Amino acid sequence: MNLFWKIIQWVLDKMKIIGAACLVGMTFLTCADVVGRALGHPIFGSVEIVGFMATLAVVMAMPYTHQVQGHIGVEILVRLLSEKTQTIIDICTGIISLILFALVSWRMAVYAHTMQDSGEVSMNLELPEHVIIYLTAFCLVVFTLIILKDIITNIRKLKNQ
Repeated sequence: MNLFWKIIQWVLDKMKIIGAACLVGMTFLTCADVVGRALGHPIFGSVEIVGFMATLAVVMAMPYTHQVQGHIGVEILVRLLSEKTQTIIDICTGIISLILFALVSWRMAVYAHTMQDSGEVSMNLELPEHVIIYLTAFCLVVFTLIILKDIITNIRKLKNQ
């Protein structure tokens, strides 16, 4: 099982790099497009590409952000509770999140398959949108697995208390 989590961690590290590259790419493409527009030569399809990169940057950052507990949470009341109660609350919210993101991952993959079957492409550049949707579904599966790992860690922590 340890090898499985090492592979997931390796994938997560690559996703961070790709997400960061998308963020940098969005910045450069937007700047180049603005300069191009000022000179009368905008970059054709830049809005589509920036939209694709924004989507990928967000979904590739979600698992890492969850792993380092970087999401915003309201813990004013929870901090007052015992450590055992806090762990139980973490397990319950983790299970709810696991179910939600497992469903979202599954439906995203179904949606990507539907888009692939229909031959849907982007408006200007005619890029296949289903590829981005499949990548989004994959990133959400990794996110779901990171949530599962967190739940397992919290259950072990609860047993040791």
